[in-house]
Amino acid sequence: MRAFFAADLPADLADSVADAQAAFEGADGLRFVDPEQAHVTLKFLGEIGEDQTEASTEPTLDDVIAAGERAVETADVGPFECAVRGFGVFPSLDYISVVWAGVDAGSAELTALHEALEAETTQLGVDSEEHDFTPHVTLARMNDARGKELVRETVRERDPDIGRFAVDDVRLVKSALTSDGPEYETVASFGL
Repeated sequence: MRAFFAADLPADLADSVADAQAAFEGADGLRFVDPEQAHVTLKFLGEIGEDQTEASTEPTLDDVIAAGERAVETADVGPFECAVRGFGVFPSLDYISVVWAGVDAGSAELTALHEALEAETTQLGVDSEEHDFTPHVTLARMNDARGKELVRETVRERDPDIGRFAVDDVRLVKSALTSDGPEYETVASFGL
């Protein structure tokens, strides 16, 4: 199964996320994410095995759950509050593949959780991240560059305050890709 660790935004911020996405209306080539599924990805795992088989080289679900428990304990982060504000893009304004809203307050705690999860999961054989961790909420993915100028202008000129939310757990999420977009299911939760 395809999986990742995340801190979820609450349902009451979905309208604020949708309002932030509306700033990019008219930018052709963008595919918006479902505001109801907004989250901060702490560590993308890729494919993990649901159970151990002799031929499998993927870490198992049980291995990943144990790694998540150890990581949350190692990070030693208690419940905290995050503030989502401002826009950014990956990898750069010259070549845009992802449009996101940044995390202001709470970024140090999210980074500590990411680093602990990174350390624990790479020991299981999960690929390490190739870029620095930037706490963010993905708003859209850019399929082609037709709307690039509007995205650039919006990112440079707007600094929306999307909202605050409490983080009191880390979730292990199963992601199933469908023609209507990804469907997420929480597999395990680790309290802070």
